[in-house]
Amino acid sequence: MAKKRRPQTKGAGHRPQTTGGEIPVVGAREPCPCGSGRRYKACHGRAAQTAATELVRRPFEGLPGECDWVALRELVPAGTVELTLKDGLPEGVPSVTLATVLPMAWPALRRDSGAVLLGLQNDTATGDISRDLAAVLAKALTVKPGTPVEGVAGAPDGPRLQDLLDTDAPFEPVVHTGFEFWIEGAEQATGEVAASLERANAAALPTVRLTGVESAYWCETPEKNHLRWVMPHEEEKLLDALARLHAAGTSSLGEGTRLVGSFRAHGLVVPVWDLPSSMSAEDCEKPAAAFAERLAGALASDAPLTAEERGARGGLTNRQITLS
Repeated sequence: MAKKRRPQTKGAGHRPQTTGGEIPVVGAREPCPCGSGRRYKACHGRAAQTAATELVRRPFEGLPGECDWVALRELVPAGTVELTLKDGLPEGVPSVTLATVLPMAWPALRRDSGAVLLGLQNDTATGDISRDLAAVLAKALTVKPGTPVEGVAGAPDGPRLQDLLDTDAPFEPVVHTGFEFWIEGAEQATGEVAASLERANAAALPTVRLTGVESAYWCETPEKNHLRWVMPHEEEKLLDALARLHAAGTSSLGEGTRLVGSFRAHGLVVPVWDLPSSMSAEDCEKPAAAFAERLAGALASDAPLTAEERGARGGLTNRQITLS
C-alpha cells in the first residue's frame, strides 16, 4: 500500500510572517501569530516557556550587596532595605522598601501613604527570581494606595531588578527583632493585629548582621547559636581555601566553635559555624574579622591541595546542601 502523506497544515513550509519583529503572546492552543501554521505552544510559545522556566543560577548578580540579597532571601526572618530606583520614584510613591516577608505572604504591598513594600521570600513563577520580582515591583508602583499585590510572572523579555534599581546606590540591610515594619504606627496596634504581630515575632529566630565583616549573620536557636556567612568568592576556589584552613586547624571562630559545612544558595556558598549558646553576635565580631584575614591568605594560594587538605575538602563538600 502506498504510504499516506500527512496533510499539510495551512502555512506549513512558509517562513514565519511577521511585521514588527515581535511575536505577541496568545493562548497555547491558538495558531502562532508568526504564521507558521503551528499552535503557539509548539512554535514561539516553546521558546517563551523555556525562557520562563530556565533557572538563573545567580539571580542577584550585578546588584549591590548580592550576598545580602541572598541572606535576606534565605536566612533573615525580619529585615528591610530601602531601594533606590534607577529612574527615580514615581509621583505619589514616597519610598520603595525591600522586606523579607509581608503579611499574608503578599508579594508586595502599596501602603495607604503610597509607599511600596516588596516581599523577597515569596515563591516565584519562573526560574528567574530577579525578573519576577521586577514584575511585581512594576505592578506595585501603579496600583492604588492601600492595595496588596498578587504575584506575577516576569515576561521572558521583561526587565529584571538590575534594570529597575540604581546599581550604584548603597544596599544597607536593617535586621529587625520583629515584624513591626509591617504596620505604620505598629506601637498603637491592638486586638487581632497586635495578636498577629505577637505570633509572627515569636516564630522568628533572633538574628544579627555582623558589622565588622560583610554578609555574616549570627542567629540564636534553642540548643546552640550559628554564624552563617554568605561569601562572594568563586565556589571551587572558596572550598579549596576553606579546606586549607580546616586541615590546618584554623577554620573555627574560637573555643567551642566549629565549621560544620556549607550550603549553596542562588549561586553563592554559605559556610556555617556552630557556636556555643553563650556566644553572642558581639562576641563573633573579632573572631570573624580574624578569620576573614586567614581566608584571604588561603584564597591567594595556588598551591595544590595536600592529601590532608583534599580530605578536609571532601568532608566539607559531603556536608554541603543546595537551597536554591
